[in-house]
Amino acid sequence: MATAMSPTSRDRPTRERILDAALDLFGARGVDAVSLDEIAREVGVRKQTVLYWFASKDDLVDAVLETVAAELVVVIDAAVRAADDDPLDRIDAVVRAVFRPAVRRPAMLGLVREVSRLPEPQADRLRRHVQPLVDRAVDYLGVEMDRGRLRRADPGLIAALAYATVTGIATEPEALSAAGWRATPAGLRRLRDELRAFLRAALAPG
Repeated sequence: MATAMSPTSRDRPTRERILDAALDLFGARGVDAVSLDEIAREVGVRKQTVLYWFASKDDLVDAVLETVAAELVVVIDAAVRAADDDPLDRIDAVVRAVFRPAVRRPAMLGLVREVSRLPEPQADRLRRHVQPLVDRAVDYLGVEMDRGRLRRADPGLIAALAYATVTGIATEPEALSAAGWRATPAGLRRLRDELRAFLRAALAPG
């Protein structure tokens, strides 16, 4: 009889497959619409196996968000390190980096949509994973504005506008479609480039 509950090299891939399936299903259909039974069927395991790794659905949701947030942190940090010291170039690099996962895996953006749909306690858990990324952006903008390398503006508002543009892909597809935008890789690149141009025009020092 098994007594250890810690991951092993043999069953760690099962945990990753559960997380992958949950991310895709939650992002495509919403957290409330997806059961642990469905996730288990998608992975090809029993529900008890899902519960072995995640004690509850809430724990699984938290783990999915932690995974996505960690991936975004890695992507953003790599973009910042690769860009030169000019703040406009760094902002441009971060925008391009953030859009890459969206093109590769649209379900990641669908998770953002859940913040406005879930009951407040669950929404708070989701925000906890996103908020550090937003806070970092606001702090960086404020520092560069104080140094005179970016035009003076409200850093929180600028970050909010950029964040709203990205999340709008998930939350306002009908409005974007009415404006002629389509949720395709080409459409995402077009939206990305419009955001890059907006931020550069808004923040270039005069």
